[in-house]
Amino acid sequence: MNATNTPMDYLPIVMMFLVAFGFVATTMFLTHKLGPKRKTKIKLESFECGIHSEGNARLPFSVKYFLVAILFVLFDVEVIFMYPWAVNFKDLGLPGIIEVFSFIILLLVGFYYLLAKKALRWED
Repeated sequence: MNATNTPMDYLPIVMMFLVAFGFVATTMFLTHKLGPKRKTKIKLESFECGIHSEGNARLPFSVKYFLVAILFVLFDVEVIFMYPWAVNFKDLGLPGIIEVFSFIILLLVGFYYLLAKKALRWED
């Protein structure tokens, strides 16, 4: 078996990226050149789910919304780190169990800190 890699081994990957980039660039160019360019008041209105918008669509969101969204992503991503442990928990033995439980405890400490700071409370 050949243990050394040559630059030619990466040629299919480079070609795939070139084709993908070329497709995206060509599609974007053609849609901007060939597509309609009529801007009317109705087309420039914000539209969501068939409900007519009221007021300005550019009003800022509450910081609480972004905080909850970021915290959700944070704890969601942390759970992903448990999948490799679940797949290999027999091979990891007692040190692996200790490490994952310390990881879970650290997550719970962070979660209880968020609850103590009332970061997840919508009212206020």
